[in-house]
Amino acid sequence: MRVLAAMSGGVDSAVAAARAVEAGHEVTGVHLALSAKPGTLRTGARGCCTIEDSRDARRAADILGIPFYVWDFAERFTEEVIETFVGEYAAGRTPNPCLTCNEKIKFEALLEKAMALGFDAVCTGHYARLVVQDGVPELRRSRDEGKDQSYVLASLTAEQLRHSMFPLGGSLKSEVRAEAERRDLAVAQKPDSHDICFIPDGDTRSFLESKLGQTPGELVDAETGAVLGKHTGVHGFTVGQRKGLGIDAPAPDGKPRYVLSLEPVSGTVKVGSADHLGVTGIDAKRPIWPSERELDGSTECVVQVRAHGGTAGAVAEVADGGLRVELTEPLRGVAPGQAIVLYRPEPEGDLVLGSGLISATR
Repeated sequence: MRVLAAMSGGVDSAVAAARAVEAGHEVTGVHLALSAKPGTLRTGARGCCTIEDSRDARRAADILGIPFYVWDFAERFTEEVIETFVGEYAAGRTPNPCLTCNEKIKFEALLEKAMALGFDAVCTGHYARLVVQDGVPELRRSRDEGKDQSYVLASLTAEQLRHSMFPLGGSLKSEVRAEAERRDLAVAQKPDSHDICFIPDGDTRSFLESKLGQTPGELVDAETGAVLGKHTGVHGFTVGQRKGLGIDAPAPDGKPRYVLSLEPVSGTVKVGSADHLGVTGIDAKRPIWPSERELDGSTECVVQVRAHGGTAGAVAEVADGGLRVELTEPLRGVAPGQAIVLYRPEPEGDLVLGSGLISATR
């Protein structure tokens, strides 16, 4: 096939491209320039899409002997990912920008352009397994459970998955680094990127304040209604947050306080004890079925509400065009705006059934 390999400048995408070449495909490498003002150097594992990353990707492509290009997606990334991220926080929701980037940039904008140029598939370094049987794709967890990225890929449609390749899904991270060493790829020991790529210093609250300004409000005890403190904007908080609340006096019961809910219109942040943090029901909108198999009635499943962790058994059903999920055990820190991903229970607990965006919790 004609394969377009998305090369971030890291070890995973470099090895994924190498495997596509080794499999006999006609591979072209492309680095996505996502920042209008890219920095010249990364700060350890923080940030990505820098000039250094572009150069690392080009060097890897040279070693693999494949053509290489840099495509400017900065404007679309700003509109689809950064502005969405800011808008969601302003509305009191907690988005996952990596999921949005995969959906809107790598597997919508990039794949559309690749198809228009005659490529058959886009290859990435994501840790997930993809099997297509009789034209029907199945998205599954990766072999390396600690690196699994099926959660952030679960918003992809079946048609997008039909034109995707994830060569690393069956490998451990340690094996990928060892392979990069054998292939003389200079990125073999390059640190993985983490946190939010467009906030390289990791200070999300300051970033949001620079975009939204200060909108003062009150921290209120959810049970008593007592005002416990002031804040400069609901965008500085997320459900389940414990640290950085700015509450001066300890609670009467001596227990820590957590964010329970956000009310952006009134500027109220309600806090309470961990006893009130668990939810047993989740509603989600915009369901997506990667294998084109919509739930038929009530379905037992395992749900995940964060990229790493936040899993529980559940029963899910389609209701009013969305998902209604009842959990078999409470989950903490579930916030509107996050994605909920449904997996089949054991023995096929690695198979993604569907996903949606959390709109409410109970």
